[in-house]
Amino acid sequence: MWINGGTDGLAWVDVVTRSGVAYGGRTRMRVAERRVEQGNLESATPDDALPEGDYDDPTAVLAGTWGKNQHGKATVFSRNPTDEYFQEVEIRLRSTITAHRCTGYEVFWRCLKTEGGYAEIVRWNGRIADFTSLKKLIGPEYGVKDGDLVEATIVGNVLKGFINGVEVISATDDTYDAGSPGIGFNFGVGDTNVDHGFSSFEVDTYND
Repeated sequence: MWINGGTDGLAWVDVVTRSGVAYGGRTRMRVAERRVEQGNLESATPDDALPEGDYDDPTAVLAGTWGKNQHGKATVFSRNPTDEYFQEVEIRLRSTITAHRCTGYEVFWRCLKTEGGYAEIVRWNGRIADFTSLKKLIGPEYGVKDGDLVEATIVGNVLKGFINGVEVISATDDTYDAGSPGIGFNFGVGDTNVDHGFSSFEVDTYND
């Protein structure tokens, strides 16, 4: 059913399912995540400074053929939220995973309801650590907590993210018009990988 980031993609990490929860496997933790918009890339003076980190995110997409217009819906599992790590829950759209290549879109939310919360839409370009942020919004209203329902859609070239039925973020991109829905989580969260994930995941897709 699943094409996994480690088993099939080799460069990333597998998603684990256990006790009714899907969460990310433990990542390498060699290079911590640092990005300008997170305020922790100290060497960055230009706004377009490249991000740093392993970016071996746990990720998995559904096998088979899916319609190009996609809707993913998932229930957040979160315990012990922390400012120390960037714990994220991620829904993938129009994504493909092959050996050392992962493409598609990702809509995600930080598991934190403070000023450090955020939602973001990203395009994965293929190689590990090669991604393009399409939109990011920061604040407590963009973070999520245990039991929240998150949704991500792509119709045509429009991507949207929702929390509990309310649209919170959107972006447009014309790069990919096919692929599978899936889920993922952020790298570099130490042993807290088991503290956040999804307790349910549903998809619906169709073609024009």
